[in-house]
Amino acid sequence: MPVIAIKENVELAPWADVVYGCDSAWWKAKNGLPSFGGLKVSWRGNSTQPPAPFPGIKFVDIDANHDQLIFDPSGKLGAGGNSGFQAVNLAIQFGAKHILLVGFDMHDRSGAHWYGRNYWPQGNNPTEDNFRRWRRAFELAATKLRDRGIQVFNASNNSSLKCFEYRSIDDALLTWDLVDAK
Repeated sequence: MPVIAIKENVELAPWADVVYGCDSAWWKAKNGLPSFGGLKVSWRGNSTQPPAPFPGIKFVDIDANHDQLIFDPSGKLGAGGNSGFQAVNLAIQFGAKHILLVGFDMHDRSGAHWYGRNYWPQGNNPTEDNFRRWRRAFELAATKLRDRGIQVFNASNNSSLKCFEYRSIDDALLTWDLVDAK
């Protein structure tokens, strides 16, 4: 089961298989993550936000007009308004049947992000309108995921995202027989 780190979360999981970020400004601030050894994936961009100009980054397209998951064709993702939604869409296209969300709080009661605000040039910070859009996109996706037999747990106990069952990381891994019971 591949691990996808979303943007700054690669600092918590440098061993991840994939790092995803749709934000060209973030890739520029991170100089393309030259020391990351896994797969690097970003949005192809558009005329107002061209793709990050770094070697080794694979690009996907995003349908900015749809906050829905896109199952086919691979390489094109639903927007959902955030890299987390897009990373879930990417995981599905990779064939994931089990997805564990970590850090998907979908509110700013603990701060804009676990690492604080985005201070890099052209870095955006979410507003309550963003959070509402994000939650709605995941709520619409939850039924489609269940209908396709894809099980999603949310391991963020303070999350405003309630469309997925809460499970601790340990419980989720036990449920999916990915660790031995103690």
